[in-house]
Amino acid sequence: MARTDSVDSIDIIQEDGEPIDIPDSLPLLPVRDVVVFTYMILPLFVGRDKSIRAVDAAMAKDRLLLLSTQSDASVENPEPEDIYGVGTVAMIIRMFKLPDGRVKVLVQGLGKARIKDYAETKPFYRVNIEQILEPEVDKPGVEAEALMRNACDQTEKILDLRGELTGDVSAILRGIEEPGRLADLVASNLKLKVEQAQNLLEINDPIQKLHRVNELLSKELEVSSMQAKIQSDAREEISKTQREYFLREQMRAIHKELGDIDEKAQEVSEYTKKIKKAKMSKEAQKEAFKQLKRLEQMHTDAAEASIVRTYLDWLVEVPWNKTTKEVLNIKSAQQVLDEDHYDLQKVKDRILEYLSVRKLNKQMKGPILCFVGPPGVGKTSLGRSIARAMNRKFFRISLGGIRDEAEIRGHRRTYIGAMPGRIIQGLKQCGTKNPVFMMDEVDKIGADFRGDPSAALLEVLDPEQNVSFSDHYLNIPFDLSKVMFITTANLADPIHPALKDRMEIVELAGYTEEEKLAIATLFLIPRQIKENGITPKHVRIGPSVLRKIISQYTLEAGLRNLEREIGTICRKVARKVAEGEKGSFTITGANLQRYLGVPKYLPELEQESHEIGVATGLAWTQAGGETLYVEASTMKGRGDLILTGQLGEVMQESAKAALTYTRSNAKALGIKNSSFQGIDIHIHVPAGAIPKDGPSAGATMAVAIASALSGRPVDRDIAMTGEITLRGRILPVGGLREKALAALRADVRKIIIPEKNKKDLAEIPPNIKRKIAFLPVSHIDEVLKLVLREKPVRKRARKPR
Repeated sequence: MARTDSVDSIDIIQEDGEPIDIPDSLPLLPVRDVVVFTYMILPLFVGRDKSIRAVDAAMAKDRLLLLSTQSDASVENPEPEDIYGVGTVAMIIRMFKLPDGRVKVLVQGLGKARIKDYAETKPFYRVNIEQILEPEVDKPGVEAEALMRNACDQTEKILDLRGELTGDVSAILRGIEEPGRLADLVASNLKLKVEQAQNLLEINDPIQKLHRVNELLSKELEVSSMQAKIQSDAREEISKTQREYFLREQMRAIHKELGDIDEKAQEVSEYTKKIKKAKMSKEAQKEAFKQLKRLEQMHTDAAEASIVRTYLDWLVEVPWNKTTKEVLNIKSAQQVLDEDHYDLQKVKDRILEYLSVRKLNKQMKGPILCFVGPPGVGKTSLGRSIARAMNRKFFRISLGGIRDEAEIRGHRRTYIGAMPGRIIQGLKQCGTKNPVFMMDEVDKIGADFRGDPSAALLEVLDPEQNVSFSDHYLNIPFDLSKVMFITTANLADPIHPALKDRMEIVELAGYTEEEKLAIATLFLIPRQIKENGITPKHVRIGPSVLRKIISQYTLEAGLRNLEREIGTICRKVARKVAEGEKGSFTITGANLQRYLGVPKYLPELEQESHEIGVATGLAWTQAGGETLYVEASTMKGRGDLILTGQLGEVMQESAKAALTYTRSNAKALGIKNSSFQGIDIHIHVPAGAIPKDGPSAGATMAVAIASALSGRPVDRDIAMTGEITLRGRILPVGGLREKALAALRADVRKIIIPEKNKKDLAEIPPNIKRKIAFLPVSHIDEVLKLVLREKPVRKRARKPR
């Protein structure tokens, strides 16, 4: 029962000494989880727009409205069929408007009414009602008197069992003479389900209603009696435990007075408290008490005692059942991701999709994401933002160069200095079992005689297996399914195939110049200004200067070098400010060299003219896309093919295939067969000190060879990518987005791509497609028609007369 004090104001429903006249049409306020009875006074919090308008309409007229309960409390916007047809006419006694837009009203039930029809549905429900008048009982008969006494007696017993019975409550109960009113009072304070309370409200006969109330009171009395018995038994058990505790405390005090302090008993007691407080799994708790018993039997200074203590410390400090409360507000998470990172829409969408599913399915296992992209594109910082968006702890480890399986699984306790693996260590450091756990450089894991860490990660990163991850040190299954694992890599190819299969690969390509410009303006410059102790008033870097820094001082897919250059400018400005110079320092194209020195990267010479034997290719590296210039030259020799520039086996094979095709189709290409006799063909790919390999340079080499043999220059404004077969077919390649970015950085506006790569154009951002023309081809003949220009006409020198 609840709020027996709500009875002391039931006579408030009077106005100027006359009963209130209830109109036939009233605003309807649908309520959830409660049925309002006659004479009942209770506060209601109103938050729905329709409901607030209904309250305002009632306040504007006579303060009267109809309170009717929803059949399904989960329905946010109930239709007429979702609302019970019988409700209670109530008067609003007080109304308060809360700061969050909701309204708090104090209402009192006046009488029952049935909804005849809905007069209005917008902007709020207004209903035509028919009052339900209960038959009056002039003099309660013997049956009614017995029912009323029984109801009062049972109510008092229930309140007495709960310790809530007072003389005032008894006086109020005994003072009510109307059976229907007593039934409503008792029912309004019983903890009834909505269906039970509504059925009771719809009973019109006071005696029948009192019969039903007595049945409910009998059931409630049984439950309250059993509850009181359970509480009494629990108190007795607590009293027994407290007695034992006091005796132990007395014994401990006696030992202390005698100077006989039992340190071992104290240590065991502390460990016992910690084990119970840790809320670990049954298996872990069983092992912990087993080891604690062993420790209790050992000598304090025994060598093995310290090993057992360390093990117990790890067991009680690992977060077996501690989690941080997730924030599953999709809009808030999107705002956090947008604040921290520019663009990266594909990754953001994947995170928001996960949060959406997590919101709908609480038992969903954490995804295993792998961010693959060149250095400096924001893979690690993105993981940190994801943790912030989800209100989870963030932990990061680097797997680059690790070769020992024990780094992941931990060492066996038989070894001296044994410790858990880095997974368990990270969870202990976070103090929660559901952090965002980032593993950097997963593509750089090594392997030797000590094991293969990549194989050990298979269990960690498999949602079907990590529910019972077993660390060698703990030797107890630990549930990793709540952890959100994110891995990063520069390349997907070196990752163990089985490990790659367990992860969802998310590609993060490099940034365009416009994206770098926006990121520098929004993030990099404010951060460097703050880190170097100056203010935005001290330094101004305009967009044109940023473009110059991007194009002439950096050559990267990411942003690290760009931030370093901006940091260099801010440090030089900070020095001037520290030396006392005043004013704002504006960085311009004219004074940029004073801050950063001479430009580090200039346009390649090959771009300045159409040259014979020089073709522009596109390559994909760990740092993103790059332009690749393939040079071919002929000279007298024995028909050899010379390859320089540290070309790998794949590129060497591409060069041989390109030469074979050129020789076999010399006539069609306009090359004389005699051109191949007594000459060597030399192919060189600058820069010679950098190793190069890959399957996408075949078409570029074929163009360079054909140009060198035919004497026709290659169009410098067209770059190309694609592998070639002996029949001249152009095969598809990967990394098209990165290569397109490289072409854009090199100011190349046309790219020849394999026909089968047309599908990849959907992944290219629209702003890049507007600046670059993509030319799909399926055969090398199409490539040669596009890039080979006509032979230059040489003017003969006039002979002197």
